[in-house]
Amino acid sequence: MSTTQTPPVLAAELAQAWADIQRHHPELPDLAAPESLIGESSSACGHELSFERLLHEAVHGIAAARGVRDTSRAGRYHNRRFLAIAEELGLDHPEEPHPSSGFSLVTLNPEAKRRYRPTIERLQRALKAHSAATAADTARSFRGPAARHGSSGGGVRVKAVCDCGRNVRVVPSVLAQAPIVCGGCGKPFRIPEVVGAAAS
Repeated sequence: MSTTQTPPVLAAELAQAWADIQRHHPELPDLAAPESLIGESSSACGHELSFERLLHEAVHGIAAARGVRDTSRAGRYHNRRFLAIAEELGLDHPEEPHPSSGFSLVTLNPEAKRRYRPTIERLQRALKAHSAATAADTARSFRGPAARHGSSGGGVRVKAVCDCGRNVRVVPSVLAQAPIVCGGCGKPFRIPEVVGAAAS
């Protein structure tokens, strides 16, 4: 029961943290579905949900707004265009790119830590509460193999669409937990039927 109560609270905190980033970077688009970030255990963009991960996602948002292609290799390799925007947002990077993920492993620089300290602390409290509630719920109920092997279901994301044509990449098990509503049209995102999909 607590997992159905906690994600909206955490989603609201994620949305607020995103709004805090937008105050410093007005060209950053709205975050359509903060819930889509909850439950992803790993990806090319970071290993766990945190403010640092959210700022990383904001880099992708600004790149999209500018029409900049900031990744390659199906979104895994983060190139120097990603890196340039990351530096604008207060993220540092290793000297050399990682062979498979490029410059994805960015970290908050000291100035960004100071600027966003209240936001970081608020989000950390929400993440701790969410983790505690999820752990308590998991101890009482069976949630299936995806939950046992990482709630991201192996990190496989699919495209979910809404009525106005916007789309997000989301782990199906996350979408199954609760509706993810589009900030543009107010309708829930859904995974479209795949023509010719195997029944097995």
